[in-house]
Amino acid sequence: MYAVTPIRSATVNPAGAAAVRQVPPRTTTAPVVPLRAADEASEILAITRSTVQAAMEVLAGIRPVHQLARRLDPRCLAVLQHRAALIRREQSRSSSPSLARLHKNSIVRSVRACEVAPGIHEASAVVVDDIRARAVAVRLERSKQVWRVTEFMVG
Repeated sequence: MYAVTPIRSATVNPAGAAAVRQVPPRTTTAPVVPLRAADEASEILAITRSTVQAAMEVLAGIRPVHQLARRLDPRCLAVLQHRAALIRREQSRSSSPSLARLHKNSIVRSVRACEVAPGIHEASAVVVDDIRARAVAVRLERSKQVWRVTEFMVG
C-alpha cells in the first residue's frame, strides 16, 4: 500500500522567493486531434519505407512473411508469399551465383507518396540490392484508423 502525501498550498516567502503553484489534476479523456497533413505525409512515408524493407527481406528469405500480416491485406500477403516461394524454388534448382544474390542486402533508397483520395495514398520506392535497382509501388488505404497496404508491386 502506498501512502499519498497531500499537496499543500504554497505560501509566498516574504523574502521574495517565487511561490509554487498547484497543478490541476489531469483529465482522463483527451480530445482526439486529427493528424495534420504534414504528420500524415510523414507517417505514410515511414510506413511505406518500413513495409518495403520488410517485404524485400521476405523475398531474400531472412524474414518470415507472417510478420507483415498486420500491414498487408490478405491478397497482397498471399502474392508476396507466392513470389518468395518461387524465388526459393528457383534458387534450389539453379546454381547461378546471381540468382543466389537476388534480393540480398536490399536498401530502400527513396520513397515518394501522394494522396489520390481522402484516406488513400499511393507511394513508390526505389530499392537497391546486390544485383540491381528495383521500383516498388504501394497503395495504402486507411481503415479503422490503421493504414493497410492494398496493392504491392515489385518491379
